[in-house]
Amino acid sequence: MVAGLAPRRRRVALPPPAVLALLYAGLILIGAGLLMLPAAQAREYGWSEALFTATSAVTVTGLAVLDTGADLSRLGQAVIVLLMQLGGLGLMTFAVLVLSALGLPVGLSQQGFLKEDLNQTSIAGLLRLVHLIVRVVLLCELIGMAALALVFVPDHGWREGLWSAAFHAVSAFNNAGFSLYPDSLSRWVADPLVNLVVPLLFIIGGIGFSVLADLARQRRWRGLSLHSKLTLAGTGGLILLSVGLFGLLEWHNPATLGQLDGPGERLLAAWFQALTTRTAGFNTLDMGAVEDATALMMMTLMLIGGGSTSTAGGIKVTSFLVLLIATVAFFRRAKAVHAFGRSLGLEDLLRVMALVTLALLLNLLGLFAMALTQSADFLDLAFEVTSAFGTVGLSRGITGQLDSGGRVLLCLLMFLGRVGPLTLGFFLATRTLPRVGYPPGRIFIG
Repeated sequence: MVAGLAPRRRRVALPPPAVLALLYAGLILIGAGLLMLPAAQAREYGWSEALFTATSAVTVTGLAVLDTGADLSRLGQAVIVLLMQLGGLGLMTFAVLVLSALGLPVGLSQQGFLKEDLNQTSIAGLLRLVHLIVRVVLLCELIGMAALALVFVPDHGWREGLWSAAFHAVSAFNNAGFSLYPDSLSRWVADPLVNLVVPLLFIIGGIGFSVLADLARQRRWRGLSLHSKLTLAGTGGLILLSVGLFGLLEWHNPATLGQLDGPGERLLAAWFQALTTRTAGFNTLDMGAVEDATALMMMTLMLIGGGSTSTAGGIKVTSFLVLLIATVAFFRRAKAVHAFGRSLGLEDLLRVMALVTLALLLNLLGLFAMALTQSADFLDLAFEVTSAFGTVGLSRGITGQLDSGGRVLLCLLMFLGRVGPLTLGFFLATRTLPRVGYPPGRIFIG
């Protein structure tokens, strides 16, 4: 080595999704550390419970091994609120917001990470989208808090009632599913205000920030983008289908809808529980008491999830619809795939196929591992795995019964369900030109 010349250090250039995954993992560790503070604990618990709870909050899932209202102090509950807000809003969205508030410039690298975090195809208009997201989030959560306070304050007094209203408003909009009550919102199963406000919050949060921005620019259906049309049409169709099927399957079940008085209460409960299945995670009925067919339907809805670039999880509504449209086009022997007067390219179809295939494989591998290591009922395990990967948070009551290995598996599934699509999107967007061309071949299918 020549004197006076220091050896050059190699810089490891991590792709944006890998950096985002590390940031989310770091936030989980910080959250677990905060939950381990004595001031955050109302009842002593260990690192296993703290890490699981932090993972569930950052990934806005809602699966819990702790009683949030009884085991955590007010400080611990505030940590959960912060983790849910950061996880639902997106770390890079929050970072860009802080930089803008401090008057600091947002560089191209930060905008690149933000583009990946919000699943956008371009950095153009990102800052405007961030400010719109923040305004929508704060407005919806404040309105939701004010509405829920009308229910919680008379039941718990001003101090506890306002805090409960704020906690559940943040949890609902971010599709997190955390509740301060061990039975979630079951005691308000017949309350019209709770059954209206909470679903509206997680529907708006689960539609997707891109759709909300499109709706802010375009007030007419014809002016909306193809993505917005697919998301809105798919969300509306899934709402009607899920509410109808849940009511039909559970109407006479004495452990769920059958125990309620009159068709009005049953319709409210069916409306709430069918909608929350997509990704919100609240429940007003006992999930362990639903029919097996209902549980299978709910698992399907959990896997589908909400809209892209939203607080929801799952493979997303647009992916599910594109898969259906492509299947119909195949049976109609169509040479191209169309939706709302627009054609879908081969790259989009391959992306959807890769995402759905990966989601199914991860769910099957997760269920296989859980079945090997846990002694619970198979349907309960399948429900738990799907809920974790879809970042839903619904459970048939076995979360607290899992051993340390089961909790680690669920943490991994929750993390992959929240961060995995970002990594997949990066690899799908990375193009490599083939060096060698091959002659076409033929395979037989079916």
